Amino acid sequence: QVQLVESGGGLVQPGGSLRLSCVVSGATVEYYTMGWFRQAPEKEREFVAGIDSVGSTYYADSVKGRFAISRDNAKNTVYLQMNSLKPEDTAVYYCAGRPSYTITYSSRDYYYWGQGTQVTVSS
Repeated sequence: QVQLVESGGGLVQPGGSLRLSCVVSGATVEYYTMGWFRQAPEKEREFVAGIDSVGSTYYADSVKGRFAISRDNAKNTVYLQMNSLKPEDTAVYYCAGRPSYTITYSSRDYYYWGQGTQVTVSS
């Protein structure tokens, strides 16, 4: 059984940083495409960042240059480093995985999901 467990969310001031972690069990992350999505109240879940099985990374335009996704194969963990946070980054952040070599930006294409972690950017 594949399980994803996120951590690292919290309250941060605008301009601050957070690092989210996603520990995966039951699957090997280096053979999966992993993604981070977020969902703000009354909004659709949206793609934030992704990393495919060869380590190529992909970002939504809204976070490009501020966020960085990475993977530690030894720890079977995926990270999302978030810098220069803005109030509009406030959302529940979800880690997701799919057993494929290729990236996709649609949440419907990801089979496995974590429970989500709240990120609030406010002064």
